[in-house]
Amino acid sequence: MQLITRPLREFADGERDLNDIAGRDGVLFVRDGVGFAGVGELARVPLGDASAFLSEARCDDIVDAPGSGGVALGWHDFAGTERVAIVPRIVVGKSASGEAWVTFAAGDQTLVRTTLGVRAAPISHGNSFSIRPGVAVDSYLAAVTAARDAVRRGDITKAVIARDIIVEASQAIDLQALLKRLKASFGSSYRYSIDGLVGASPELLVERIGDEIRSLPLAGTCPRTGDPPADARLAAELRASAKNQIEHRVVIDMVHDTLLPWCSYLDWQPEPDVIAVANVQHLGTRIEGRLSQPLPSVVDLVGALSPTPALGGHPRDAALRLIAQHEGVRRGRYGGAVGWVDRHGNGTWAVAIRCAEFSADRRSARLFAGGGIVAESDPHHELAETQAKFQAMLAAIVRP
Repeated sequence: MQLITRPLREFADGERDLNDIAGRDGVLFVRDGVGFAGVGELARVPLGDASAFLSEARCDDIVDAPGSGGVALGWHDFAGTERVAIVPRIVVGKSASGEAWVTFAAGDQTLVRTTLGVRAAPISHGNSFSIRPGVAVDSYLAAVTAARDAVRRGDITKAVIARDIIVEASQAIDLQALLKRLKASFGSSYRYSIDGLVGASPELLVERIGDEIRSLPLAGTCPRTGDPPADARLAAELRASAKNQIEHRVVIDMVHDTLLPWCSYLDWQPEPDVIAVANVQHLGTRIEGRLSQPLPSVVDLVGALSPTPALGGHPRDAALRLIAQHEGVRRGRYGGAVGWVDRHGNGTWAVAIRCAEFSADRRSARLFAGGGIVAESDPHHELAETQAKFQAMLAAIVRP
């Protein structure tokens, strides 16, 4: 097999939105216009085999950028039992410098021109929706209480308790339109659509480009109202909150300590930033460094970090046992990771949050939200936090 990479301008005039290229049935991973969109499926392989599969293909690449010689987009589920990568038949990439290219299998030039020339028409029919809880609210509150009490006893430092809701539609939900709505509200989040998993995550699990490594752990949350003075007050309260600072510290310590053995150096901010998205604000700490030789693949780093305490807890094994005993949610890919990897082991992976898993007929979706539970957690406050987090996807799905 031979893969060919050429500048996008050789096949398409003007700018092309990655959302439009992915359409309703393709794959997408993008933030601020930087990322990948693919159509078709050249191969589906275990995530750990993706770089080797790409490396075995001969590559005619005149772009020579991270990801330009072919990429696989995929996921690592919460439990670590399902790790899948999809190599698109045609994939368009865009870099932060504005460079754009298309990678395809030899012989597919005509198909590339046809694919890039097609723009899917929006679905114009109306839709009606119903929403119901997955796990019962009382069960969720009981699970939060159990986790809080375990922290107070000293059994664990933190556990993340999640819940789900089910959205059912009278007609198929248009994923392309959904992704455009997410772009409008969450353009600076990592937006993704892979095999029915669609979301807009603000949290960078890990990025490896060459020997450079980055992560942006998030933990600790407050609402965002849209009123600047009120949001500034809430952000100040978030920074000052002992409960949220403890929750955040557990996460960044684990991410730092996990990545450090791979690195020649690793640095992090002394104090967290407040990271604002459309509906909530988070504490976030940027971690950056350089990797030692031999360079690990980004897939190795994803496996070492997943699930982070931001979605599991600490100590990991004890927190996961508590979650399995009390939560009552089948998490699947929620709380795992989603992203891309190339033949050299470069890649960007986000934590799979603010997401929904769609049924094959696109007429139902499971949405997930959770929060970190520590000794000071109040179950009803945690419930309100999940309600705020649900809005990212819910508002984008439930449109007239």
